[in-house]
Amino acid sequence: MTNVVGILGGMGPAAGADFVRLFVEACARLMRARGEPVSDQGFPEHWLAQVPVPDRSGALESAALGAQQPLEPMLQALGRLAALGSRAVAIACNTAHAWHAMLQERFPQIEVLHVAREVSAHLAAQGVREAALMATEGTYRVGLYEKAMAEAGLACHLPLAPERELLMRGIYEGVKAGNMRLAEDCFSRVALQLAERHGQVAIVMGCTEIPLGLQGVQAVSGLRLVDPARVLAEALASRAYDGATGIPLTRLIR
Repeated sequence: MTNVVGILGGMGPAAGADFVRLFVEACARLMRARGEPVSDQGFPEHWLAQVPVPDRSGALESAALGAQQPLEPMLQALGRLAALGSRAVAIACNTAHAWHAMLQERFPQIEVLHVAREVSAHLAAQGVREAALMATEGTYRVGLYEKAMAEAGLACHLPLAPERELLMRGIYEGVKAGNMRLAEDCFSRVALQLAERHGQVAIVMGCTEIPLGLQGVQAVSGLRLVDPARVLAEALASRAYDGATGIPLTRLIR
């Protein structure tokens, strides 16, 4: 028996589409872990809502810019996923979790997964006690990961101001603009600087664009990079298969 689940994407579209791939891979691993054959019919019903959502970091910068602008389209998309029977929904954007409480309150019949809590629980279960965070200014502004990691007993190291600027450039002028070479340069520089300052700590890639920009980059191959999208995809797959647990979370840290 499986549950219908949903994915709230569009922030940006490439990240939403990539999350579906991660979810399908997680489902296949789960089926193998349960001793079941991987077949087309074995995958759960899942829906992707790719909706245009106003810039999350920009909205969080100032109330004058409309801090609630992203909320309405996300609520509309979540309503569509609810109408399709989704029991659990993953948001394929880290910064969008700034509105998690309001989304969950409006749709109590759906479990809206919280990426930072899932990642923090995953790290704590692996014995990790400190991590560094690469993210958007919006994610830093609301303390999304810092709060979740503190609750899980983890210390969270943040980049310096110039490094944050590099991250934002890599996200907006790099991945979102299709300039992957620029993204690779910006993201790898920040990751290496964090590792130099804090040692071999886990580095959380807390924006869905960052793993896309670091795919196959040799310069960071020796770092402990954590992809929250993979952790979240595993969590959503678990909910889809009746909340099954005990699945090995492979390749989440490399």
